[in-house]
Amino acid sequence: MGASIPAPISQLMVIIFLILLPTIIKSHTVSVTDFGATGDGKRYDTSAIQSAIDACHNYSTTKQCYVYFPPGTYLTATVFLKSNVVLNIPKGSTILGGTKLEDYPKEFDRWYVILAENASDVGITGGGVVDGQGLEFVVKFNERKNVMVSWNQTGACSGDECRPRLVGFHDSTNVKVWNVTFTQPAYWCLHIVRCENTLINDVSIYGDFNTPNNDGIDIEDSNNTVITRCHIDTGDDAICPKTYTSPLYNLTATDCWIRTKSSAIKLGSASCFEFKNLVFDNITIVDSHRGLGFQIRDGGNVSDVTFSNINISTRYYDQSWWGRAEPIYVTTCPRDSNTAEGSISNLNFINITANSENGIFLSGSKGGPLRNLRFINVNLTYRRWTNYSGGLVDYRPGCQGLVNHSIAGIIMEHIDGLEVENVNMTWFDGRNMQWNNPLDFRPSTVNNISLLNFHSVTKHSDRKIGGESLSLSAIL
Repeated sequence: MGASIPAPISQLMVIIFLILLPTIIKSHTVSVTDFGATGDGKRYDTSAIQSAIDACHNYSTTKQCYVYFPPGTYLTATVFLKSNVVLNIPKGSTILGGTKLEDYPKEFDRWYVILAENASDVGITGGGVVDGQGLEFVVKFNERKNVMVSWNQTGACSGDECRPRLVGFHDSTNVKVWNVTFTQPAYWCLHIVRCENTLINDVSIYGDFNTPNNDGIDIEDSNNTVITRCHIDTGDDAICPKTYTSPLYNLTATDCWIRTKSSAIKLGSASCFEFKNLVFDNITIVDSHRGLGFQIRDGGNVSDVTFSNINISTRYYDQSWWGRAEPIYVTTCPRDSNTAEGSISNLNFINITANSENGIFLSGSKGGPLRNLRFINVNLTYRRWTNYSGGLVDYRPGCQGLVNHSIAGIIMEHIDGLEVENVNMTWFDGRNMQWNNPLDFRPSTVNNISLLNFHSVTKHSDRKIGGESLSLSAIL
């Protein structure tokens, strides 16, 4: 039998621990390795990580506590972040999401690598990486669009999008995510759901460019959200506000760089409730399928949205992806025959520069017209450089689907109130039969248009100026 520890020594250890405890609490930091994490990327560290989070939460009931990950790779199933806890993942450290169904809870809406529920003052930082191993979920690699696994056999979810998200905050307040990299999500990357007061800054997101549904940041039913200095390079929508169960108010996104095969910024398509007071400023959009998008399909209304100081480059990709290279796309129509028509009003597009393979598409509906749109100081350059075919208008999801239509600089349908001021439209390499009209609209569905200093000119690649030009100042 092993020798037992003498009572005085045992008591002394307890006293020393009690003396040191205030110091430990004061530092507000615990390390996952102190709870048994190996960081070898092979053995699961879930239990150790969760124990560190729980201990940190218990240590700091009023002040924030940091859970530290020493350099290494930490393989894990779902871990649950709690109030007053921040994950500190430094450079050289990676949290690696599991790829097995049993790594995640039974409920589909809790399938995340990291999840906070009903928490306050929580966050992730440190300069390290959270990796969802998204490529492990690819069934068939395809440059057009990858075919992905779907865990729909469980009954927890149906369809072809049954895969785990990367990081989620549900019903939480005072959320902060900063100075961290999220990579290879199998599904949505950073998901903010019914949260109040969220700050996301200096975050880099890298999703596989051929993988569907790997959205960058999805903001759902949340208020008072700020996104700044983020770099998002992914296959699907980059910044995507949605409303499923309640309105979304006061979202600001600034100083971001985006590339995507879908929409760089998209409101919808989940749009059951109101969107109001959104600002997007100083954003660069590169080689994306769609720049600024509205897909309002579920009866919710949108108002008071401003886009300013934005540089856009949009091009065609395979039409299996929603989008037709539109730099700006504003649409509202019912998803199906059982859905109400939402409205979109008071949109401002100020100081916008776009280089695109297609024109702007503005389409309301009979019961949900677009109202009070303003385009001020907008420079549009149209040229073709890919080999994908044009001549289609994309109403997806729902509505009319893909429709044959000649391409125009701006297509307008069901609009009441459009102000265009200091807008320059430049066409390179001439206009062909599908690329031949600055403005396309029917007066029966479009009313109250003001054009002030609107210019359209054709140039050719072999000389600086030439061709035909159009200059308009009118009220229609």
